[in-house]
Amino acid sequence: MSLREQLCEYGRRAVELGLVIGTSGNLSVREGDLVTVTPSGAPLDRLTPELCPVVDLTTGRRVAGELRPSSETPMHLAIYQTTDARAIVHTHSVFGTVVATTMTELPPVHYNALMLGGVVKVAEYATYGTPELAANVRRALDGKRAALMANHGGVTIGATLEEAFEATRLLEWLCEVYVRGLSVGKPNILTEDQLAAVIERTLNPPPL
Repeated sequence: MSLREQLCEYGRRAVELGLVIGTSGNLSVREGDLVTVTPSGAPLDRLTPELCPVVDLTTGRRVAGELRPSSETPMHLAIYQTTDARAIVHTHSVFGTVVATTMTELPPVHYNALMLGGVVKVAEYATYGTPELAANVRRALDGKRAALMANHGGVTIGATLEEAFEATRLLEWLCEVYVRGLSVGKPNILTEDQLAAVIERTLNPPPL
């Protein structure tokens, strides 16, 4: 499956799972110095491969495709230039956006948060598509696989588009657990020692 076909496939899945609505959200995947990204203003469940533009990693110049790249392309490029990411998924999922509009971070309410780097930070608000937002998200992602964007949504990274997409699903699940937990009582937050114990057990599992 080509990179453009992958973007179409995961774009459809994002819509089907309710992670985006309308024309919101965008995805990209990097190969060398080129980045294939979803186009601006196009519903993700109606994409076809030829609609997905390809841009230069350094300059952002469009090198293939007729449609304008996503307005969030500067953020995608900034992330690629400063992390080991090879794919990025940005969504406006419900529970992720709820946390992003009310919190400064998503605390580790479940040990699976370690798969995203532990505490998920909320990047300071800035207008979409701006260098300021790109810089804020880049800082929030430092050492992490996910970040939330204040009053906006979430972004996850991975070595593949599948990995980045699964990180998005996990981020939304963690946000939902936290938000629903608040409706019942005060969620317990795992301590650093408890998280360290999970890491130790993962690295050194007990013998069978």
